[in-house]
Amino acid sequence: MARKSKGAAGATARIHDQTLTRGNGDELHQFAQGDMPVMTTAQGGPVADDQNTLKVGARGPALIEDFHFREKMFHFDHERIPERVVHARGYGAHGYFETYESLAEYTRADLFQRPGEKTPAFVRFSTVAGSKGSFDLARDVRGFAVKIYTQEGNWDLVGNNIPVFFIQDAIKFPDIIHAVKPEPDRAYPQAQSAHDNFWDFISLTPESMHMIMWVMSDRAIPRSFRFMEGFGVHTFRLVNAKDESTFIKFIWKPKLGLQSVVWNEAVKINGADPDFHRRDLWEAIQSGDFPEWELCVQLFDQDFADSFDFDVLDPTKLIPEEIIKPVPVGRLVLDRMPDNFFAETEQVAFMTQNVPPGIDFSNDPLLQGRNFSYLDTQLKRLGSPNFTHIPINAPKCPFAHFQQDGHMAMRNPVGRTNYQPNSRGEGPRPDPVRGFRSFAEEIDAPKVRLRPESFADHYSQARQFFNSQTGPEQTHIAMALTFELSKVEDVIIRERMVAHLLNIDEALGATVADKLGIDTLPKPADAAVTPRDDLPASPALSIIQNGPKSFKGRKVGVLVSNGCDGTLLTALQAALAAEGATMELVAPKVGGVETADGTKLPAHHMIDGGPSVLFDAVALLLSEEGAERLTGEAAARDFVADAFAHCKFIGFTAAALPLMAKAGVAPDADEGLIALEEDASVDAFIESCRTLRLWAREAAVKL
Repeated sequence: MARKSKGAAGATARIHDQTLTRGNGDELHQFAQGDMPVMTTAQGGPVADDQNTLKVGARGPALIEDFHFREKMFHFDHERIPERVVHARGYGAHGYFETYESLAEYTRADLFQRPGEKTPAFVRFSTVAGSKGSFDLARDVRGFAVKIYTQEGNWDLVGNNIPVFFIQDAIKFPDIIHAVKPEPDRAYPQAQSAHDNFWDFISLTPESMHMIMWVMSDRAIPRSFRFMEGFGVHTFRLVNAKDESTFIKFIWKPKLGLQSVVWNEAVKINGADPDFHRRDLWEAIQSGDFPEWELCVQLFDQDFADSFDFDVLDPTKLIPEEIIKPVPVGRLVLDRMPDNFFAETEQVAFMTQNVPPGIDFSNDPLLQGRNFSYLDTQLKRLGSPNFTHIPINAPKCPFAHFQQDGHMAMRNPVGRTNYQPNSRGEGPRPDPVRGFRSFAEEIDAPKVRLRPESFADHYSQARQFFNSQTGPEQTHIAMALTFELSKVEDVIIRERMVAHLLNIDEALGATVADKLGIDTLPKPADAAVTPRDDLPASPALSIIQNGPKSFKGRKVGVLVSNGCDGTLLTALQAALAAEGATMELVAPKVGGVETADGTKLPAHHMIDGGPSVLFDAVALLLSEEGAERLTGEAAARDFVADAFAHCKFIGFTAAALPLMAKAGVAPDADEGLIALEEDASVDAFIESCRTLRLWAREAAVKL
């Protein structure tokens, strides 16, 4: 496409076949070779020299008239915008939402009317507490924000990978975030909640106990964005064409199943690859393995809301899936990465108030506060009320209004009339039929600053969540609490937290107290409502019980050496491809290896840069000579030892036995070690990998 700029004499310039041709016939050949375009200023003026400022003589002072230098430095000085207070470290992707069936019975929202219709979408995943420069696998809540560009305006479903939250009322949001962020006097710890301020606040806030169970579980260290659920958190309303209301909760369920890492693994991944989640999403989409989620909904009426054990407006509570089964209503597919991270992922602005006609709000006090807060946040970050002029935030449907001017305005009303009503019949008008109408809920109550009594049970669902976990998951929660509270210096805070834990599970409280060296258990914390012990376990709350049915989307790290069995390696690669999984080679040198039949294979990682924590399972395909050499490499020994300690499945050839011995791993230690000798053994290895981990090993390794 031609790029034009005005020259000194008013002639136009254009790029054509590596040549800049002025209208007067003069030609300026590009300095760069190939098809590279001519560098210009932001105004479009061609630049002759980008290596030197304009000076008086070679060693003289710089001249203020050097407009290229001034413009370049001006933009550089201002190219960073304030990062988000929360959710600063994010990563996004484009895709689409496809509706399964019409939901006209429940809502007049346009995107739910026509089965099979695809609507453009953009998703941003994030951590909450860390800055933009923090690592991906911090123990933290994960943001799961979806912007769907419907034909009647943008819909922002701004959720998390956890269905509940720390607080019940938005007025406490600054407090919880201040508490979890780095302590203000020392500015650390970064991206961690393991410090006094956070646990001081939590120990004085019983309503946070349900959320704490989730954050201390493996939900807070997901293996991938692709393997985690997303939740709208709040109760919303659907409103149909008759203005009838149905309550709704939104859940995104990954097609590839749930999966997390263990804490020791997360710590090592952060050291080996702090961009682990980003890289995973990028590689999946670039390879055509598009991540996919189903949007599932829990629909219920006022009668159910009135009869439910807990208040549906309380954001620290959930509705178990065994009580209301989530119904799939559509799917989300991510199939394209942003062209520019800053322009899209960094500048995208999500707001809970962005809903199309047919989706409405409940009186959840946290949701009501978010509706107020997010608009103000975008003004601060993006510097102007015109942030919707940025393409990633602009609706893709027709729009019209009288908003005008302001910083960085890209469009304004055309003509004389910029107000309404007007007698000229110009400009847009409200449409009482198509326009957004709030549900006409009748409310007759005094103005008060009170928390409803129906919000007062802070322990029962926390207990239900803990009881719904498998044995390994409960152990991980106890380990996480122990680690976090061990970083708390104030003993009183530790004891207060143990008192809360005793209301959730006595054994959990006692275990954490013992690990912290609290010899005398405190009495359980006072509870506004006696915790219930009759809530049934909900298997849907467990990650292990909702894992994948295949090894699809996962990755095997294969440790290879010169002289390895190329035929076996080829068979493993083919079997993994048939499963929908991938394989990466780890070698002594990143240049690769030469197999026994003379085939040269480049490696994806050298052993020092490809630890087993980066993979879902590992295989050791070594020659006798290669294994012997690797026994002297600490990184090679750790590759095997960590894979075993993290309960991963390990395939191995007989030649790898000396390395396994050096790593302290016996080939017959358990059924998670599979000898690879022929095609049948490869199939057995992949079949075992479908369960992701051999959790029975965890008690033995005592990680």
